Amino acid sequence: MIPIVLASVLIAGALGCGTPPIEPLTSRVVNGVDAKPHSWPWQISLQYEKDGEWRHTCGGSLIAANWVMTAAHCINTQFSYRVFVGKHNLVEEEDGSKAILPEKIIVHEKWNPIFVAFGNDIALIKLSEPVTLSDQVQLGCIPAPGTLLANLYPCYITGWGRVYTGGPIADKLQQALMPVADHTTCSQSDWWGIAVRTSMVCAGGDGIVAGCNGDSGGPLNCKNAEGVWEVHGIASFVSGLGCNYEKKPTVFTRVSAFNNWIDQTHKEETSETTNGHYFQRRSE
Repeated sequence: MIPIVLASVLIAGALGCGTPPIEPLTSRVVNGVDAKPHSWPWQISLQYEKDGEWRHTCGGSLIAANWVMTAAHCINTQFSYRVFVGKHNLVEEEDGSKAILPEKIIVHEKWNPIFVAFGNDIALIKLSEPVTLSDQVQLGCIPAPGTLLANLYPCYITGWGRVYTGGPIADKLQQALMPVADHTTCSQSDWWGIAVRTSMVCAGGDGIVAGCNGDSGGPLNCKNAEGVWEVHGIASFVSGLGCNYEKKPTVFTRVSAFNNWIDQTHKEETSETTNGHYFQRRSE
């Protein structure tokens, strides 16, 4: 495994990505459960300001010391945002957590908010300052370009989304086992049919576990053969019939379909600087 691009020469060598100091729970429990605190340390809470209060709206993944990856549909130009790193419980103050304002938010140029199923539901947030990596704050790995996961590959969705359709968002970070439904399965007519594109990845669909409002933008975490966690998906959409609906798995933007866009965006934003922050990716 060769790290193609490094989040920082010193940091990458010492800490790498996708290897949390606090190992996450990996039971085969299908229902969502409280995650072990800070066991998904690249998970962030994207929050917007309304009436003088900050409110959680989406998840996201820290992929470099000053870059976060989330969903394009999470971004509304009418709002001000902040990124909270190192969070587990949204309603408590926690050591090691910090809110950081964006310097710039870049939405994929082909994202169409009217037609979510067109794809390109990805955005990058450049932070106004780099984070300090710790046991609570770590980088997520990006899979190699074109990586496809086998049907039923075990992955985990994480987030503070609604605990059930129409219900409240979770205070504590939740996780749930969500096996991949490959494109052949997910594109069947009684599943998502033509609405799911090859630039997407589906997970779930058993009618028990799914992403829900508030999980959007957050990661689909999958462990590779070397034991490293990679962010394979960005939570994009669920069925209008409800969050947990059989044969309507959660659909994620497939990260490995956007490596070039991610790298090019970073290159354009750093071409006039030498701040040393790059994305982490592992590949053959």
